[in-house]
Amino acid sequence: QVQLVESGGGVVQPGGSLRLSCTASGSIRSIYAMGWFRQAPGKQRELVAAITNGGSTNYADSVKGRFTISRDNAKNTVFLQMNSLKPEDTAVYYCNRRDVPRIAWGQGTQVTVSS
Repeated sequence: QVQLVESGGGVVQPGGSLRLSCTASGSIRSIYAMGWFRQAPGKQRELVAAITNGGSTNYADSVKGRFTISRDNAKNTVFLQMNSLKPEDTAVYYCNRRDVPRIAWGQGTQVTVSS
């Protein structure tokens, strides 16, 4: 069973940047599409960015133009570069397969955007 470990979160001021990493304990080469999700307090988990094996990406409207997803299959890692962060980006961020069935969720990484 593949395990996912997210890292790179932290506290940042509005307008700042963070780069999140998600490393899998096994190969993600065969996973067609990987995604980054987030869950804010009191809200449902939502998909914010996804990338296919071919490099095609898609983003939620709320992060389009600010976030960039990438993947390195050789390192079993998915990245999320987050720029121009806003307070509404505050959430716990998770990576997983974009499509169901999902891998067991990791612990996520907390991102807090606050002045």
